[in-house]
Amino acid sequence: MTSSWIKPAAICALVLALAGAGYAMLGRSTPAPDVTFISLAGDKISTQSLRGKVVMVNFWATSCATCVKEMPQMVETYNKFKGQGLEFVAVAMKYDPPNYVVNYTETRKLPFKVALDSGGDLAKSFGDVALTPTTFVIGKDGKILKRYVGEPEFGELHALLQKALSAT
Repeated sequence: MTSSWIKPAAICALVLALAGAGYAMLGRSTPAPDVTFISLAGDKISTQSLRGKVVMVNFWATSCATCVKEMPQMVETYNKFKGQGLEFVAVAMKYDPPNYVVNYTETRKLPFKVALDSGGDLAKSFGDVALTPTTFVIGKDGKILKRYVGEPEFGELHALLQKALSAT
């Protein structure tokens, strides 16, 4: 005689095992892709050259309402932490007209590097970024510490940056 609870218990155990494995994988740091950003000023910035620094990479678009809404807080975040070694690259999505990006950058006086992703290669390299804004925080060791899809909770982001910047 088989008990009616064995099959549901086995399914539950399987689900818990899969969830545990997924959680364990989340805990592993993923290296940031090896890419080179080209800023609006023509500067080449490679992820390799940023090793040893904490970096924020923000994928955004001038047509994205949430991106435009969060940008003043991104500027505040950069200004707050740049003296401690934070680097920031705002990457405009491939569908964003370059003249819009240049105009936005100049009129808002964005203090950090702004790059164009004309071919979409940068978004692809960062895991096929499609939703904006998407922001990555990369640690001094070149590993991705956090990926934010949508506007981050800035208190949490600031705490993460403070911890990452003070790490040796």
